[in-house]
Amino acid sequence: MGRWGITLPLTGVPVLDHRALVAELADLGYTDVWSAETAGTDAFTPLALAAQWSERVRLGTAIAPVYTRGPATLAMTAATLAEVSGGRFVLGIGSSSPAIVQRWNGVPFSEPFKRTRDTLRFLKAALAGEKVSEEYETFSVRGFRLERVPEHRVPIMLAALRPGMLRLAAREADGAITNWLGADDVPKVRAEMGGGELAARIFVCPTEDAAAARALGRMLISTYLTVPAYAAFHDWLGRGEALRPMHEAWAAGDRRGAGALIPDEVVDALIVHGSVDECRARVAKYASNGVDTPVIALLPTGADQLDLVRALAPGA
Repeated sequence: MGRWGITLPLTGVPVLDHRALVAELADLGYTDVWSAETAGTDAFTPLALAAQWSERVRLGTAIAPVYTRGPATLAMTAATLAEVSGGRFVLGIGSSSPAIVQRWNGVPFSEPFKRTRDTLRFLKAALAGEKVSEEYETFSVRGFRLERVPEHRVPIMLAALRPGMLRLAAREADGAITNWLGADDVPKVRAEMGGGELAARIFVCPTEDAAAARALGRMLISTYLTVPAYAAFHDWLGRGEALRPMHEAWAAGDRRGAGALIPDEVVDALIVHGSVDECRARVAKYASNGVDTPVIALLPTGADQLDLVRALAPGA
């Protein structure tokens, strides 16, 4: 088995209550802890703690938005995580979404591809210890140099959905991070990207109550896949017609009705559900189809989430 990741912190579990679990992860077979950043915890603080609770797991952000921190601040934060983790940190960056960037943080969401590309190029130079004075297309930096250059090189991965960003990730970054795709979608993404590490966040709902899993899945899918970038991603993957009724209802303001119009086969492709053994096998299918780092994002089922993480370990 290759890499096997988990998204932390878990929903509803206090950050400090993860200590014992994180200390066990490597022995359970987990290789990675990845964080997310939407409206809960920030992406970096849980990883700084995890770095002290485990000396073996790799730590990554999936993702830190390129708009909500200045380029220099992002470089300093990444360098600090690299230092406190002893070089086990991977910086995942991406454009995020208009809701997070513009509606919640008051930052214009403009030219996301260029902003991500420019931030990547700045970070590569800054984290290597170079003094950066550069007029990028979307921002400029004058005379910045890190005072604490990471002892170990910090890999940088890009959130990528469609061909342009996947190619940029393969060409200039250390890999790509994707989500909201089914296991059978992986070969198309991998073919577009070519080489480099491919990580995928996989939404896992370990319950044999298929109706409950699908209800939760419909709510999440209607919320996420109506975002333009994800809508375009699934058009590219070939789900445009299947998702058209959902998009039309959502655009008409019928948010509740939109979710009900998502076909079962779409939910079942994008949300891993079933018994723990079935879920583990479906996550492994992503790896066999070309994902280097499957990263479980555990959805709440009412069961103890800490125990479910242990049960979903590759060696369980």
